[in-house]
Amino acid sequence: MNINVVALAAAFAFASSGGFAHDMGAMGTMRHGAAPVYAFGEPGKAAKVDRAIAITMHDLSFEPSKVEVKRGETIRFVVVNASPIDHDFTIGDAKTEAEHRAEMAKMMAMGTTHGDEANAIMLKPGQRKELIWKFSTPGKLEFDCNIPGHAESGMTGTIDVAGGR
Repeated sequence: MNINVVALAAAFAFASSGGFAHDMGAMGTMRHGAAPVYAFGEPGKAAKVDRAIAITMHDLSFEPSKVEVKRGETIRFVVVNASPIDHDFTIGDAKTEAEHRAEMAKMMAMGTTHGDEANAIMLKPGQRKELIWKFSTPGKLEFDCNIPGHAESGMTGTIDVAGGR
C-alpha cells in the first residue's frame, strides 16, 4: 500500500476521533503557538476568585439571565444543567458568541461538539461544572448556549461589567 494513503488514513482517523482540539472561544484571537487572547478578560485562577455566581440551565433558558460584575473581578460560575438535554455555556462578546455559534453548527452537523475550553463548557443533563473568569473590560458581555437553535430560542444571558472596584 502506498505510504501516502496510509498516512492520510491515519490522519483522517485521528481527526475523526476528536484528536484535534477546537477552541471556539478564541476564534480570531489566536496567536500561533500561544494561548488564546480575549479582549473581554481571561481565564481566572481558583485562588483569586472574588465570589461565585450560580447559573442553572433549563430547557431553553438560564437562571439568572443577567449578572453584574466589576472590572478586575474574578468570578467562579457554578453551572448546573437542570434540563434533560445537552447545553453549552460560553462567555464572550457578541463577536465571539456569533463565531462560536457558527462553529458549533458545523461541529453538530458532523456529529461532534467541543470539549471544555477557557471560556466555554459543555454540560450533559444533570451535570455541574465550574468556569472561572476574570473580567478586564467594562461593558456588556453575553453568556449563551450555542448549540444550534438554543440561543435563537432565548437561551442567552447578559453580563454587565461595571467600571471597577
